[in-house]
Amino acid sequence: MLAENLKHRELTEKIIGVFYDVYNELRHGFLESVYEQATALALAQAGMKVVQQVAVPVWFREQQVGDFRADMVVEKVVLLELKAARTIEQAHEKQLLNYLRATDIEVGLLLNFGVRAQFRRLVYENERKKIRDDPRESAAS
Repeated sequence: MLAENLKHRELTEKIIGVFYDVYNELRHGFLESVYEQATALALAQAGMKVVQQVAVPVWFREQQVGDFRADMVVEKVVLLELKAARTIEQAHEKQLLNYLRATDIEVGLLLNFGVRAQFRRLVYENERKKIRDDPRESAAS
């Protein structure tokens, strides 16, 4: 998919710009909670609507089996997962994909305030999230 066709491209570019602003000002070494507060403040100052620690239920066979808290949702369409790790790991990406799968939000940004600033932009389209009527059906059907 070409860059100009990316879902919520302009918004994610603005969010990534704010991420780098926060990183350049605070640098590495703080707790995730510090980066979360600073990022939420900077996003709001940039004119974006931000909701922090959004409760999202997890469903299994029509039963709620748990929930998680998304670090932030921006403009109701981009989910942010913040890390303060040495580097982005595959487990972090899988965590964000699971969060996207559990919501109607299709675009997520993984923002790492590590030794060097890193981000990943992940998309999980709602069409792919449809639950099969019979859980025994194969994914290929």
